[in-house]
Order: sequence, then structure tokens, then C-alpha cells
Amino acid sequence: MMKNNHLLLKAIQKYFFLFIGSILAAAGLEIFLIPNNIIDGGVVGISIIASHFTQIPLGIFTFVLNIPFLFFGYKQIGKTFVVSSLFSITCLSFWVSVFHPIPGLTNDVLLATVFGGIILGIGVGLIIRYGGSLDGTEIVAIVLNKRTVFSVGQIVMFFNIFILSSAGLAFGWDKAMYSLIAYFIAFKVIDITIEGLDEAKAAIIISEKGQEIAETIIARLGRGVTFLDGKGGYSDSRKTILYSVVTRLEVAKLKSIINDKDEGAFVTITDVSDIMGGKHKKRAIH
Repeated sequence: MMKNNHLLLKAIQKYFFLFIGSILAAAGLEIFLIPNNIIDGGVVGISIIASHFTQIPLGIFTFVLNIPFLFFGYKQIGKTFVVSSLFSITCLSFWVSVFHPIPGLTNDVLLATVFGGIILGIGVGLIIRYGGSLDGTEIVAIVLNKRTVFSVGQIVMFFNIFILSSAGLAFGWDKAMYSLIAYFIAFKVIDITIEGLDEAKAAIIISEKGQEIAETIIARLGRGVTFLDGKGGYSDSRKTILYSVVTRLEVAKLKSIINDKDEGAFVTITDVSDIMGGKHKKRAIH
């Protein structure tokens, strides 16, 4: 009973922050960036340009254009991530419609770029931190990463340079340059919000239930786990240490798996700047 209540509270916390993140992202877009013809990258950037030319509400584009990416990524990333992303995208689509009639807070393009980028970055950072996403292009990047030599970050950057360059044709090249500034500000704020934006994360887990945790990571995430022998410096007892590398989008799910199996497990998760060799590629989950 207590475990069920704990899981319920964790779920409420997760979706609360996904909801708040969506509101902040929508506010950054509709109150600062869009009134000054500044766009974001990814599917949101494509949606802003499409909405500008068609006069169809932005919320419709952000929702409809993301759906194919979510279906595409369902088997690649997992149900939990897709559900969290769908919730976040739905909330964003709703709130951009709510904020749209509100006049922009400033006509100063530089101020709009800075503050819009900051607020958008906090919103997106919260969503990523709690296991969701607003950008379908990131799902494609994760899949392409398995088939090319490029990292997820490099592929996303390529997409966004193309999209932000398109803003030059739609709104003028000065606005395209402001859009690029807003994108980099948001990128750095996301980095701060989720404490590291590297695609790969290394997890070291010390638990009495190491075998159960390892089997669940392999089954639910499709990631390999290495067992290391250790010895407690204080207790002088033998310890089994698990080592696994996951993507940043899988960190929330990894934490959930560990908490479900052993709330007292000792866990460290660190950034991985580069990976060579080994079998880091994700296995298919049946």
C-alpha cells in the first residue's frame, strides 16, 4: 500500500512538472519570441513558420507535426517516454493557444530574444528532466545515431541550423540571427536546468538487488549492464556494482527502475563525453 502511494506521488510530481514546463515553454514562445518573429528549433520552429504562412493556429501544428515522430519512436525509446512526451506536447499546444491573444511584453527584439530564450529553456529543461520531450526531431536523431557516426546532439544541431536558416526566408535574416541567439540561450538554460545535456550518461549502482535491477534495465531499456566486484571500505563486505550507459532521455526511466527494485540503492549518474568500442548500441526490446 505504501509503495503504491509512493508511486502515485512520484507520478503526480512528474506530470506536475511536465505541465509547468509546458506552460513556461508556451509563455517563452507566445509572450516573447513569436510576437517579434523569432523562432525556436525543431518541430516547434517548423510549426511557427507554417503557422505564419497559413494562419492556422500554432497549437494545431505543434500537436499534429509531432504525432508521426512519437509513433516512430514508440518502439525505439519506449512507452513511458512517448506518453510523457505526448502529455507535454498536448499541454504546450493548449497553452500556446491560451497565450496567443496576449500582446508581447516587449517590442525590443534583443530583450525578447534573451528572456524568451531563458523562459523557453527552463520549460524545456523541466520537461526533459522529468522524462518527456517537445521535439520530435530529437527522436529521429536518436534513431539515426544508431545508424550513422554522428551523435544525437550533432544531428539535432543539423536539423535546427536548417530550420533556423529557414526563418531568414520567412522573417528576414536579422530575425534569423536573433532566432539563433535565442536557440543558444535556451540550449544553455536547458543544460543548467537538467544538470547536463550530454546524450550519454554513465550510471554506477550499488545495491543488494543488483541482479533484479540489471535484468530490468536490460528488459525495459535494452541497455547492457556490466557487473563489477567491489568491497565496502567501511563494512569490509563484498559488493556487486552495476555499470550501465544510457541516453539522457532514459535517465528518468532508469531512476524509476532502481527505485522500484531498491529504494536504498546507492547510485551515481555522470556525463559521458565520448564512447569508443563496446556494445553501447541499444538492443531491440521485444
